[in-house]
Amino acid sequence: MRYRLIAVGGSRMKSAALRAACDDYLSRIRHYAKIEEREVKEARISSSEDSRLVALAREGEAWSSRELADLVGGWEMDGRDVTFIIGDANGLPADVLHRAERTWSLGPLTLPHELARVVVYEQLYRAHTIRRGEPYHRG
Repeated sequence: MRYRLIAVGGSRMKSAALRAACDDYLSRIRHYAKIEEREVKEARISSSEDSRLVALAREGEAWSSRELADLVGGWEMDGRDVTFIIGDANGLPADVLHRAERTWSLGPLTLPHELARVVVYEQLYRAHTIRRGEPYHRG
């Protein structure tokens, strides 16, 4: 099983600090799971891809860290790849939202997608530490 994060917008991350934070969490997550990151110009999802699609959108479900940990556990048991997709400044197209198996909201705030990427990585790392009873999560 592999995690993928697709960031729509096509440009490389401009903030060195946010890039460093992403790289730090990617390194941590790789102790538990395979993960890759893709930056694309347009939100296109292949219908032949068997990956579970999780779209990030303000209108989605708000999950606690423990709820995400439970989801991660189920996804690992299922063995299917999981693809998270973060839209650009205009959000995600309706067809991508419709194709998604789950829609995850990081909250009612509008976040720059570079910052949203950091939050997703941190929460995935946290979910793995919760599942293993490691001391990172104190909530």
